[in-house]
Amino acid sequence: MQNNSPIAEVFGFPISNGTEKAVYYRENRLCPFHNRFPNCTKDKADAPLGVCSVNHGDKKVITCPSRFREDWKILHNAASFVWPKGTKWTSLPEIKLVDANGQSAGNVDYVIVSYNEDGQITDFASIEVQGVYISGNLRNPFQQFMKSPSADFTWDGKNYPHPDYLSSSRKRLIPQMLYKGGIFKAWNKKQCVVIQKSFFDTLPTLPRTTKKKADIAWFLYDLEYNKTDQCNHLVLVDTVYTEFQSALEQVIYTKPGLMSDFLILLQGKLDERISNEPEPRSVYDLL
Repeated sequence: MQNNSPIAEVFGFPISNGTEKAVYYRENRLCPFHNRFPNCTKDKADAPLGVCSVNHGDKKVITCPSRFREDWKILHNAASFVWPKGTKWTSLPEIKLVDANGQSAGNVDYVIVSYNEDGQITDFASIEVQGVYISGNLRNPFQQFMKSPSADFTWDGKNYPHPDYLSSSRKRLIPQMLYKGGIFKAWNKKQCVVIQKSFFDTLPTLPRTTKKKADIAWFLYDLEYNKTDQCNHLVLVDTVYTEFQSALEQVIYTKPGLMSDFLILLQGKLDERISNEPEPRSVYDLL
């Protein structure tokens, strides 16, 4: 069922939150989730699209990657997959990755590194963080809400925004696994993927393995509402361990439909074309 408002959170707070702190963040367009700058810079630095998550049925779907930075849980959970407790580690953001030809394979969202007493790196692993792409127009309802923020805000305008899980996987997640993931696998280094559970549930079923054997740990988060502070909080709800090759094969290859159905479609198109054209003298006249 479609919520009357597509917007769940604005500048870090639910639209129903009218506390002094929430108002302060909205008025000053601030990001509470460790953005590179104090202000939200999503979409446009001078006119940020300050929507952290959207409503979709009974789910709050994270659309901004910065939303996953709450309390830096994603870094600590990833480190616990890669190394035993007590390991000295830190994180390095936005690290450029190149292939054997020196061509860019993109930036890694975070590289976590372990180091010894002399400050020398002893190991490293990647963390990729992905929100969900949105189809439709999200800026129009956002701008309307900001004109007069209200817990009762509704929107019934055209091009209603909704999560685009298919584009999120095909345009971003899969290319990342192919290029960046392939490099880390060749180096025999662990990989961590941070996404929302509702996004993961749209992917093909991935063959699971044990934590010890895994190349990739999929950290699945959700947002849970807390009545005390009237805020949503990032919660780890599941961790899925997979091997690189088996996971890649599942997300790359589309399960085919019946060839007989495709032939029926082709035959219908051919029949339609023949019926709308003069009687051909030879098969080459159909080309």
